[in-house]
Amino acid sequence: MPKTPLFNGNQILFGIQPSGWSNDDFLDIDIGIPFGQIVSEIALAGFVGCGRGHKYPSDPVVLKRELELRGLKLSEPWVSTYFTIHAMRDQTFASFHQQLDFLAKMGSGDMVVAELGGASHQQPIALVPNAPHFNEHQWKQLADGLNHLGEIARNQGVKMCYHHHMGTGVMTMANIAELAKRTDPALVSMCLDTGHLHFAGGDCMEFIQLYSNRIKHVHLKNIRQNVMDDVLKKQASFKDAIKAGVFTVPGDPEGTLDFQRILTALSDKNYSGWLVVEAEQDPAKAPPLKHALMAREYLLKTTGL
Repeated sequence: MPKTPLFNGNQILFGIQPSGWSNDDFLDIDIGIPFGQIVSEIALAGFVGCGRGHKYPSDPVVLKRELELRGLKLSEPWVSTYFTIHAMRDQTFASFHQQLDFLAKMGSGDMVVAELGGASHQQPIALVPNAPHFNEHQWKQLADGLNHLGEIARNQGVKMCYHHHMGTGVMTMANIAELAKRTDPALVSMCLDTGHLHFAGGDCMEFIQLYSNRIKHVHLKNIRQNVMDDVLKKQASFKDAIKAGVFTVPGDPEGTLDFQRILTALSDKNYSGWLVVEAEQDPAKAPPLKHALMAREYLLKTTGL
């Protein structure tokens, strides 16, 4: 543990996604752990917040009560955008407004968004070869849509953070650079996802150096390198990658990412906000509470918080 905390403790919130307990993309990756147990274990592991999962109560009044009972708050909802395909702009805006209203009622959290037009990761197909490649018109549509959403969020005092993601048109460092170039930094912030970036061949340290002024939300996801290499070689689907164990938590000795360097780099850039552990794992193979405790213990030793 460092002699002095790596971050200002008043400016950092440690959260965890419920995807280690129950997967939101693939509902059959599940062993029946109920909502109450999920959030109780999140609190027991020492986190102060969590993302929103499909088992959570849809009523924000009920959800806020259940989270507060355990000393938790919401770190983010997720909004899928569909600006790059036909006839989905209005639906995207409607979904965004719905989640903004939900956030207002919850009283906490950032808005995390990702463009899923043409995405391959939710399909039973090869993940990387079938990821979309946006043409000029699609990039313009995406940038215009995101800038509009970001302005709506800013007007309500909410940070909107774009999440690069495997199997989408914003996956690689080159894709991210294109998005960054075309969007307004005052409106569209970044969510760094360490695991997705490494999976796509990117470098977390380079990302932090390039976009430190735009990183307003972080997902701390580890990678099992041997599994990742095998998944890419076999051109497997995202679901098969998850079931094979491509993702794990910070602090897992099976993981390859150097979170000491990543967290230090974020600290050097004066990062403040949510640091959210995320590892989509099969709970039948990776006990969720065990891995949540592992991650929180590692973060305490690494950051002093």
